[in-house]
Amino acid sequence: MINIHTFIFNPFDENTYILYDETKECIIIDPGCYEKSEQKELVDFIEKQELKPVRLLNTHCHLDHVFGNKFVAGQYGLELEINELELPVLQSVPMAVQLYNIQNVEISPEPGKFLSEENAIEFGNSKLNILFIPGHSPGHIVFYSKEQKFVIVGDVLFYGSIGRTDLPGGDHDTLISNIKEKLFALEDDFQVYTGHGSTTNIGFEKENNPFLQ
Repeated sequence: MINIHTFIFNPFDENTYILYDETKECIIIDPGCYEKSEQKELVDFIEKQELKPVRLLNTHCHLDHVFGNKFVAGQYGLELEINELELPVLQSVPMAVQLYNIQNVEISPEPGKFLSEENAIEFGNSKLNILFIPGHSPGHIVFYSKEQKFVIVGDVLFYGSIGRTDLPGGDHDTLISNIKEKLFALEDDFQVYTGHGSTTNIGFEKENNPFLQ
C-alpha cells in the first residue's frame, strides 16, 4: 500500500510529496525545499521512516516545484525525470529566479529520463500511471494509482480552482479540455493531491469548480 506524506515548502507554499510502501522504497515528487531547514525536514522524515529514495519526479518545472531538485539528486544519487516538453521550462528557471528576485537558488540538474503516458512509475511493490495534461505548462504530467484511487496533479487542478495559464507555455483552452477529457475520466472518488493548498476529489471538482462548469 502506498503512503503519501506532504510537505509545504518555499515562499510559494508548494506541496512536495514523498510516496512510499511497505518495502520502504520511496519516490520524491516536486521537491520544493528551498531553505536549509526545509531540506533538513525532508531528510529527517526519510531517515525517521527508514526510507530509500529511488526516483525523483517533477510534474512540471516551474521554479517553486524544482527548488530542491539539485539537493535531492545529490543527496540520494537520483536522476531527474520529467516530460520532454518541460525541458525549456526547466532551463528557464535561472531567468525566473531573477524575475522573482529569489536569492541563493540551487539550479536543477538536467533530466536523465523523459516520461510520457507510455511509462509507469514503479517503486517497491507499487506502480503509478501517467497522464499528460498540458495547459498550465507545456509538458505537465500527473501521476495516479488505479488501485488506491489517488492522483498527484501538480498545478493542473486545485480545490475550487485551476492552474494559471498566463505563464510562458500556458494555454487556458488546452488546460480546460485536458482536465475535462482526461483527469475527469478518473472516477469521482479519486483523491486529488494538489501542488498548492488542500486536497480535493474528482467528483467534488466536477460538481463545484467554477472554472469547469
